[in-house]
Amino acid sequence: MNWLTNYVKPKLKKVLNKRDTPDNLWYKCKQCDQMIYLKEFVDNLSVCGACGHHGRIGPNDRFNHLFDRQTYEMIAIPDVVADPLKFKDSKKYSERMKAARANSGDQDAIKAAFGTLNNVPAVIAVQNFFFMGGSMGMAVGEGFLAAVDFAIKKKAPFIMFTAAGGARMQEGILSLMQMPRTTVGIQLLREAGLPYIVVLTDPTTGGVTASYAMLGDVQIAEPGALIGFAGPRVIEQNLRETLPEGFQRSEYLLAHGMIDMIVPRHTLKDELSKVMGLLMNGQFKPASK
Repeated sequence: MNWLTNYVKPKLKKVLNKRDTPDNLWYKCKQCDQMIYLKEFVDNLSVCGACGHHGRIGPNDRFNHLFDRQTYEMIAIPDVVADPLKFKDSKKYSERMKAARANSGDQDAIKAAFGTLNNVPAVIAVQNFFFMGGSMGMAVGEGFLAAVDFAIKKKAPFIMFTAAGGARMQEGILSLMQMPRTTVGIQLLREAGLPYIVVLTDPTTGGVTASYAMLGDVQIAEPGALIGFAGPRVIEQNLRETLPEGFQRSEYLLAHGMIDMIVPRHTLKDELSKVMGLLMNGQFKPASK
């Protein structure tokens, strides 16, 4: 028995290969390339402290940030037919869905909840860009309408956070049908006299922009969000012209009258509660700090 080979060498390898720190200790800002301690970045609502770049966040983080005391009631999303077209490209659609659900822990690209923002009741629905690019399929349409119905029952404003690459191609025309369906839902809100507020986040594109994303009574955007129908590269290729700097970003849209305001993530809760209080004719008064 070789004592050095069989005992000492394995022990040395174990010690040398041992990691004292996790792999994901740091986050690199996608705008300024600043290296940020991950915990500080998350504690700062995924906003870069150096340049103010707003990172993408999921529904649960939205709910915990916005709802008072992080307390809220989840709204059930109706089940839809899985893989209605039996779609397959490089992978089966059913396999893509299975992977997306495993990675995100969610059933589809939308979640909705009811709670209060500074004591103002509201229904909030959030698209999850981390679930197949937040793509709009039948489940997103059903989730949107379920949130609308809940808002009408509770006589509460409805806030929609958009984040999507557009319609889900694997569901074909069934995905595109969600555009008029959600538009009808917005009309039901208006007939009930309830506000529909849209918060546009990065990115909001395609059929989502062509429907419920641009139909709010008030259009709010986070700083630097990409908002448009087709992407800048596609537009440049078709027009054969160089687009203006910052084209399709929140700041450009605000300057050209496409949105009403840009609100940083840290002050979004207060601004939303104020807007809801005004639109509800003072029925609910935001809590003073």
